[in-house]
Amino acid sequence: MQIKLLGPFIAQEHHGSIVPSAAKPRQVLALLALRAGGIVTAATLMEELWGDQPPRSGPTTLQTYILKLRRLLERALTPEDDAPGTFACGGPTGAARPHAKEVLVTRHGGYQLDVEPGMIDTQEFERLQELGQAAFAAGDLAAASTLLGQALALWRGPALVDVKTGLVLEMEVLWLEEARMTALESRIAADLRLGRHGQVLSELATLSAQHPLHEGLHAQFMAAQYASGRVWQALQTYQRLRTTLGAELGIEPSARVQRLYGSMLAADASLDVSLDAPLDVGSPTGPVPRAALRSAV
Repeated sequence: MQIKLLGPFIAQEHHGSIVPSAAKPRQVLALLALRAGGIVTAATLMEELWGDQPPRSGPTTLQTYILKLRRLLERALTPEDDAPGTFACGGPTGAARPHAKEVLVTRHGGYQLDVEPGMIDTQEFERLQELGQAAFAAGDLAAASTLLGQALALWRGPALVDVKTGLVLEMEVLWLEEARMTALESRIAADLRLGRHGQVLSELATLSAQHPLHEGLHAQFMAAQYASGRVWQALQTYQRLRTTLGAELGIEPSARVQRLYGSMLAADASLDVSLDAPLDVGSPTGPVPRAALRSAV
């Protein structure tokens, strides 16, 4: 089974899609997929579907949604001719195909989606991101840039862009988007430290326009502009950020970004050296641990 959540929702078994068209069963499958391999309690699923006021029929309705998902799954698992020696999951000839109840499993108090490792893009994104951040911390910048670039390439748009989200999925999507931004900042930081200032200029110009309040991206854009000999443009980028922060939030840029601006304005001789590191603008701290997020919902 291939499941993709980093963009439009895709869940494909060998013989067809298992993504339901109805909104609520779609939510249930998306949440089970995001937490594949772990038990998702019925209470959590009902909170996703109906918030803190589930109907009296909630448990029965949830069971109906699970039944519908299993029917879709069974249909996708079943070969068209159901002939001996044909299989839905790519196993060797003669292997028994799994049943839907063995993939979407009932557990005590909830349900579990049992999917082979590496088949869900969110899990692969997290694996590559962790490897990339570890390489960054170890000073292997080339590996960090490559691994984080591979993690980011898995994204096809906003996570679960075509799925209605309740409280639980909303928090999961928020975590994923934060993790994506962290990976992006770290990958750009690695590229800056590798001296690839010119290569990231266009990307940072787009990102700073898309995220006008994001200080980290603006600081990286300033560093790339300065290192590329575009000093006046770097100063303009700071002023644009300052104006936007003041108008939207009533605040000034952080002390870190102000120091960066001051050094550029003064043509600090040490600035060129510190750009290799690069001016403390390229070591994001990372998103809130996922376990902590899930304990809140």
